[in-house]
Amino acid sequence: MTATHIAILDDEPDIRQLLAGYLSRQGFRVSEMASGHDLLALTPGDRPALVLLDLGLPGEDGFAIARTLREHWRCGLIIVTGRGDSIDKVVGLEIGADDYVTKPFDLRELLARIKAVLRRLAPVAEAVVEAPPPVLRERLCFDGWALDIASRRLLDRAGQPVPLTAGEFDLLCVLTRHAGRVLSRDFLLEQTRGRDAAPFDRTIDVQIGRLRRKLDDDADDPQIIKSVRGAGYVLVPRVDLQ
Repeated sequence: MTATHIAILDDEPDIRQLLAGYLSRQGFRVSEMASGHDLLALTPGDRPALVLLDLGLPGEDGFAIARTLREHWRCGLIIVTGRGDSIDKVVGLEIGADDYVTKPFDLRELLARIKAVLRRLAPVAEAVVEAPPPVLRERLCFDGWALDIASRRLLDRAGQPVPLTAGEFDLLCVLTRHAGRVLSRDFLLEQTRGRDAAPFDRTIDVQIGRLRRKLDDDADDPQIIKSVRGAGYVLVPRVDLQ
């Protein structure tokens, strides 16, 4: 089997070498890069499954690189940076990062987070061996939108795909499968991130905001994903399985 490709974008050689050596020993194929230009210059056939991105790149805007990756690539994205300000974390998650890790970090914890993101990107691989799915394609349809489970795509009312991060897809999938029920943040975190969830994690709130924008759901008066004060979130429209 081909080793999973991970790209490390960091201007500090010591950090790149530390991460590259550790991840290589864990069975990954690793590319080290010091600039966003080097990363974005990768050919389509050699793009990584996941990028570890430092925000503090000299002369470059790390958030702009993250935004470009989200708009043009389908890959996991973990921001690994010394910028631990909560605003930076919220902005990173708003842009579409799957996770945000501050330096200094524990290598084993980072590895666990990498594996969690990769699992969310390709969740069907483990289940296929045990039993085939009951239907060739499963779509959860609500208010003119369709969530295609097999292809992990959201289709708008015109049938056009709307890009979602792995975390956004998993969150919308949980909401649609429990439509009409108020789901707590803790439940949503457990269902989408499992043991990787941390106390007081606000990732769900950030992802809900992004989903509302992508669903054209008015943030001031949402009709698709409603907030229930002190309880959590609920997907309001009826969901049909096709």
